[in-house]
Formats: sequence, C-alpha cells, structure tokens
Amino acid sequence: MNMVILRQATEVDLGSILTIYNQGIEDRIATLETDIKDEAYMSDWFNKHQGRYSVLIAEQSDQVVGWASINLYNPRSANDGVGDISIYIHRDYRGKGIGKQLLQKLEEIGKQNNFYKFVLFTFPFNTLGQRLYHRAGYREVGIFRSQGVLEGNFVDVMAMEKLF
Repeated sequence: MNMVILRQATEVDLGSILTIYNQGIEDRIATLETDIKDEAYMSDWFNKHQGRYSVLIAEQSDQVVGWASINLYNPRSANDGVGDISIYIHRDYRGKGIGKQLLQKLEEIGKQNNFYKFVLFTFPFNTLGQRLYHRAGYREVGIFRSQGVLEGNFVDVMAMEKLF
C-alpha cells in the first residue's frame, strides 16, 4: 500500500472533501444529513474551520482519500476546550487504517490548540467507526434514542468522548 500523507486542507481540496462528504451522506453510515452538499456549502463550512478548528487531509498517490475536522461543539465559552470531531473516508479506502492516522493527528492538533476533550456522534450500527474510536480510547457516553430520521425511519445516535 502506498504511504498516506496527512496535511492541513486548503481551498484546493474542497472538491475532494465535498465528494467524500457526499459519499458519507449517500451511504447513510456517518451522518443524519440527507441533502447532498454543493460547493457553496463546503466553502462556507471551510471558512468556519480555520485556526483551532482544523481540517486535515489524507492523501495517497496524490489523491485525497479522507479528511477529518475539529468542529465547534458549543459556542459558549465554558465549552472552549471541547471539540466535536468528524472523520470521513472515501468509500474505496474505508477499513484500511486511514481513519486511525487522521484521528491520531487530529488529537495532536487538538492538544496543541488547548482542547482537553473531543466528542463525536456516530450511529450505533457504524461498527467500523466505533472500533476505531474504542481502540483510540474513546468511551461511549450514551445513546440518543430516535435522534433523527433516515429513509423514513427513526435512528439512534451514540455519543462518545475522550479526555486528553
């Protein structure tokens, strides 16, 4: 397997980020979002992910194969040290260790930027994602029952956290 390079995302990467995010939406495994996103949405999203709220890219053979971000958890100053994280992997590269590399780097960046805790929200049926997070020391906080609707059915969402 070719080496994976991790780096900060730039505006040039937005098309690839968009493609991978839309795969996550289409595959119904990573988000409650159901509307496919466009370039304007991603540009606005990217502008909100500057400074401490980083976006990382995983590249392999000059192709973006995944991305990860530290997102604002809550705008209240009491929650400044808590980051909400997202990791999305191109569907052809899932289960190959790229998420683990992105998560490790995201945690390094989080600590450097004075985050003391990361939280995330995942579907209970996303066992691939949960395995990644459990192995990295995240714990299940609980399940939000019927937190959203996908394909006309209520779905639960699992909250997880890790203190640094």
